[in-house]
Amino acid sequence: MELALVAIGILVLLFLRVPVAFAILGPCLMYFMVNGYSTGLALKTVFDATNSFPLLAVPLFIFVGVIANKLGIAERLFDFCLAAMSRVRGNLAYVNVGTSVGFAWMSGSALADAAGLGKVQVPAMTRAGYPFRFAAGLTASSALISPVMPPSIPAVIFASVATISTGALFAASVVPALLMALGLVAYIFFWVRKRPEFASQPFDSRKFWRATRRVLLPLGTPVIILGGIVGGIFTPTEAAGIAALYMLILGMFNRTLNLRVLWEAAKETVFLTGGIMIIIGAAGMLGQVLARERVAQGVADWMTSVTDNPIVFLLIVNAILIVLGMVVDATAVILVTVPVLMPVVVSFGIDPVHFGVIMIVNLMIGLLTPPVGSVLYVMSSVTNRSVDEIFRGILPFLVPLVSVLLLITFFPQIAMFVPNALGF
Repeated sequence: MELALVAIGILVLLFLRVPVAFAILGPCLMYFMVNGYSTGLALKTVFDATNSFPLLAVPLFIFVGVIANKLGIAERLFDFCLAAMSRVRGNLAYVNVGTSVGFAWMSGSALADAAGLGKVQVPAMTRAGYPFRFAAGLTASSALISPVMPPSIPAVIFASVATISTGALFAASVVPALLMALGLVAYIFFWVRKRPEFASQPFDSRKFWRATRRVLLPLGTPVIILGGIVGGIFTPTEAAGIAALYMLILGMFNRTLNLRVLWEAAKETVFLTGGIMIIIGAAGMLGQVLARERVAQGVADWMTSVTDNPIVFLLIVNAILIVLGMVVDATAVILVTVPVLMPVVVSFGIDPVHFGVIMIVNLMIGLLTPPVGSVLYVMSSVTNRSVDEIFRGILPFLVPLVSVLLLITFFPQIAMFVPNALGF
């Protein structure tokens, strides 16, 4: 009964548009008080949830993405992809996806991608005659590549909660992220075929080489991050710190970094990190409530009574996560559900790294769906259009994204090929 009241309280507060962290904290604090636990224990639970060395990578990776935006690296990537693909029919649509793939190696955040690239790509595409809904829907959908491709902030959080190797999860995320890009490219290919007005342009070698020179140094960021982690030179947290330092040096070298840019990047990083950490602390308290009520054991018993097939289990979890992703922030879902589901995952013989990739891709799709979809609201803010119009543009792109989710669910080797090859 007490657990049911906590769940109802959280749902009511979410319905009333109370921020996710406080919607979780309030009912959980009441649970602690009703059961005679001190507020000191509640505060310690919140603190312990955030007191994690792997989580230090979160603000650092956020800073890398934010400072990359402030230094104009998104525009450089856009110019490079446009120059390289000038001869391709419908090139701006392909450039949209290509730029997101390039930026994903530095950002790790869908919001940073949507905010930074949306300001460049959507106006450029609409000026070229692309329908606004197509341009906005493609930009929002391609932004999901960032939190899947390493360095992925959701991957850092999942690895911390599930106590698995962050490097292995990073490696397992590469192929699914590329498949997401390939799925969007396939949709663009069939869309452009029916519209001959989007013709190719002559290739300008001077423009291409100039754009290439401007993008070479920024592309050193993923080499530092992934090369260092895979090579065992440093941990993901250390890689995040080194990548942040590299970005600052790059900004000084290109003379695009000044005190104003640094201050704005620091403020935005603190704002985003603070929001994530409050959710992590609140989810830690909810995790204590679930542990005391033995929810994990109950879920395990229920799942094993429903099916003994790992694929059926994963399909059920996918359906649950899609619904949760529509109404709850992805970070909170990871923090609350992973401790509950992980024992069941292990009992079914599913690799936790494979499960982590499935969960991340699933919840990132939730960023595109109302009522909570964060990317929807970012794109609405960037383009000054309604959330409803943005979502209508996104709807067709959900088909390739969900198809990729099903592929990695049915064929675990897609995700596990790279980490297995690297010896994780």
